[in-house]
Amino acid sequence: MSRLPTPLTLPEPHPRPSPSSAEGADAHKTADPRRALRRRRRAETATAWAFVAPSVAVILGLSVLPVVWSLLLSFQADDLVTPSRWVGLDNYRALSKDPHFSQAVGNTLKYTALYVPLSMVLGLALALALNRRIKLVGLYRTLIFVPFVISATAQGVLFSFILDPQFGAANSLLHKLGIPAQGFLTDPGQALYVLVAISLWSGTGFCLVVYLAALQDVPPSLIEAAKLDGAGRFHLLRHVVLPALTPVNVFLVLWQLIESLQVFDLVYVTTKGGPLGSTTVVVYFIWQQAFQNFTAGYGAAAAYVLAVVLFVIAAGSRALRRRGPAGPEGAVR
Repeated sequence: MSRLPTPLTLPEPHPRPSPSSAEGADAHKTADPRRALRRRRRAETATAWAFVAPSVAVILGLSVLPVVWSLLLSFQADDLVTPSRWVGLDNYRALSKDPHFSQAVGNTLKYTALYVPLSMVLGLALALALNRRIKLVGLYRTLIFVPFVISATAQGVLFSFILDPQFGAANSLLHKLGIPAQGFLTDPGQALYVLVAISLWSGTGFCLVVYLAALQDVPPSLIEAAKLDGAGRFHLLRHVVLPALTPVNVFLVLWQLIESLQVFDLVYVTTKGGPLGSTTVVVYFIWQQAFQNFTAGYGAAAAYVLAVVLFVIAAGSRALRRRGPAGPEGAVR
């Protein structure tokens, strides 16, 4: 019996994906890399915060929190031992009537008015003298800058020995010259001026370095053009060099103002505010009230008065720098 042929069957065709399902697959494929990119960014952000977190904690713990705490403290009566008591603006009202605070403010303003312009003028004069190719110029620059590196505490100890009324080298030298002995740091009429002189000995070096760097950035073409026009040294300094130093002058005024208003170490080591309060400055007054008289709230109020003054100075300087020329070339123009 003959076999019947096996019937042929065609394979069933696979259903074609609909356009909507194809778009969904494509969207799924594009979504996966985006999700991976997001995960990677999250991981990188977490790693970055893990590295930054210790520094942020230190800044918050040693800067932000003390600032906020001292602001609240300025509205309280607190002796750092017994529970504090809220007094509102009484500390600030007491400051406005305190003769000792007024004396400290006057001493600080006098110190600032002497130190800031003298340090800048001396620094500029020395920079102009040393901005030339002369023998051993590097040694001279170093010797003038070295006192700036010495701490204020070390300077105070050094000059306390030198200016001692009985055994100091200064009075010994004056005796040999036939000049009567001076009280220096023990004389109420001389102590503040002596502190200004000590600060100038150390602070002038900083101004010297800054002015030297600025003088070397003055465009040589402007100097040569002025010389060709017949300008002498005085006219060259007045019409070319000084206008080019305007941004540097603004920076130094701000820097030296802040330094002089915050002077403390030198006063603490040499005179401790004496004699007769003639060298009591604002920061020493704050320390005295908080840690010697145990009136921490009163000292915090004085500290915030100083902080507001510094903020106003910084804001004013920033406004002047925005209005002023952007650089030496703009200053000359």
